[in-house]
Amino acid sequence: MNPYLLFVLIVLVLGWLIELLIEGLEHRHRQDEPPVAMRDYMDADKFRISQAYQDEHRRLGLIRHTIITAVTIGFIVAGGFELFDRLAHRVGNTGEYVTGIIFVALWVIFMFVVAEPFRLYTTFRIESRYEFNRTTLKTYLLDLVKGAAISAIVGLPIFVAIVWFFETTGASAWIWCWLFVVLVQILLMAIVPTLIMPLFNKFTPLAPGELRTAIETYTAAQQFMISDIYTMDGSKRSSKSNAFFVGIGKSRRIVLYDTLITQQTVPELLAIVAHEMGHCKQRHILKGLALAIVSTGLTFWVMSLFIRNADLFDAFGMTYVSTYASLVFVGFLYTPMAFFIGIAGNCLSRRWEFQADAYAAATTSTASMATALKKLYCENYANLTPHPIKVFLEYSHPPVLDRVAALEDGG
Repeated sequence: MNPYLLFVLIVLVLGWLIELLIEGLEHRHRQDEPPVAMRDYMDADKFRISQAYQDEHRRLGLIRHTIITAVTIGFIVAGGFELFDRLAHRVGNTGEYVTGIIFVALWVIFMFVVAEPFRLYTTFRIESRYEFNRTTLKTYLLDLVKGAAISAIVGLPIFVAIVWFFETTGASAWIWCWLFVVLVQILLMAIVPTLIMPLFNKFTPLAPGELRTAIETYTAAQQFMISDIYTMDGSKRSSKSNAFFVGIGKSRRIVLYDTLITQQTVPELLAIVAHEMGHCKQRHILKGLALAIVSTGLTFWVMSLFIRNADLFDAFGMTYVSTYASLVFVGFLYTPMAFFIGIAGNCLSRRWEFQADAYAAATTSTASMATALKKLYCENYANLTPHPIKVFLEYSHPPVLDRVAALEDGG
């Protein structure tokens, strides 16, 4: 068997087995009663409902991963990529770039058709059953259309540029690709808040009142520059809540879900804002960007090692060797590296969450930060007692009990 094919098949099956193991451990780790520290915010009945909610997501996730793994393996072994490439050449015979766009589009559409039914079921069955979903079918479909249009507008030029660099700049192609994509990432950070996000949600300046005054007074005291404070109509799609900062420099803005404002008190909301500010004050955003830049460079370097590799194309049953198909195939080879980079990134992210919590507690109130976290996790039916292995491998945020304990211990 072709060694590249063997490697890809092992990676796909191993990924499925790891998830099966993790979710099995998670299921056996589930608790029958809410943790003592959370009982003021989640009684036994609500806890059982949240456990059932997590069980449904867990089962569907395993079914989804099983089907996608089986379909992907079947597609590769049956020569699906060769079929797509022949079709792409037949339709896009005007040039390599058009052919490549069609080839990648066929693969993306194929995987969308396989995976999207699970997102539909999650949104309109599971989330609706537990009274989270507020998305209408019209909104759902409009989101798909807008998302596809934005992906095409942003993604196609990037794809064409990467292919061009690899075909024209020789051994230094990966460096040119790296620099180009980093510039695009920075540009997107600046334009997403003002040009793209408003296509999906309505952002309204926070009305004058106690909350706005408290936030403005706090940001002024902390000498933290923001352009404005906004509410976002998160309730348009879900009753779940969140808050975040977007933008860079003078364009930085605070965004609060409308659902969050109805669930939390002013001191708790201020603590949440302080937490998000803590990420900025402690340069977590810049550190995260730096890590993303390094990761992007590593990705393109690995990609450069396998571009137009004939044995790799044999593994996927391809007769025509191309740069555009190489980009897809290297993605399979890069999966294990992405897995370990993800673990490292999650470990850093959890550490940063503790630091941001400590900053919020020091500049507002420990009690307000703790109660805000408890409410947020309970209202969103987050897992209050996840298995440590799942936390280590997958969680970007620490479990709520760990965060509250750290706050009570003084950070």
